[in-house]
Amino acid sequence: MVSLEYVALASFVVSVFIVIGVEAVSLIVRRAAKIAGVGKVVIRDLGAFARIAELILIVVAVVQISGQDSLFTTLTISGVGVVALSLALQTTLSNIISGVFLLSDGAIHMGDVIEYNGMKGRVVRIALRNTWIKTESGSIAVVSNTALSNGPLINHTAVDRLSRKYRIE
Repeated sequence: MVSLEYVALASFVVSVFIVIGVEAVSLIVRRAAKIAGVGKVVIRDLGAFARIAELILIVVAVVQISGQDSLFTTLTISGVGVVALSLALQTTLSNIISGVFLLSDGAIHMGDVIEYNGMKGRVVRIALRNTWIKTESGSIAVVSNTALSNGPLINHTAVDRLSRKYRIE
């Protein structure tokens, strides 16, 4: 039987390492997102996601340290949790990945005049999950990044920029 003092000390040490590790990764990801021009709300959400990940990792570590759980059960619960989370976040993750690709490819920038699905307007906000387009009528259209990536997307103001970047003649 494991002593209570050992469980408490080991849980504390592991918790500190988990918090330091997750916070370091979170800081790097949030700084990269800020450099990419992501909005403050998304950066805040990334920080919140890191806190949830910390909590889950700490709970799993404490349960394992205390000897209340077997490795097989922990892996099973973790696997089921990851599958459930990935299914629940499938659309969001697809939009985030598409947003990263839109930003890294340089297909659209703030202020570009684009046309998508018969709608023409100026890009006023690019976030990880969606892009805001101010239409010619003055309304704001919020389009998911997955939809923009799947196209067809026509960028009327980026012809020179994209032609130079990708050597299109």
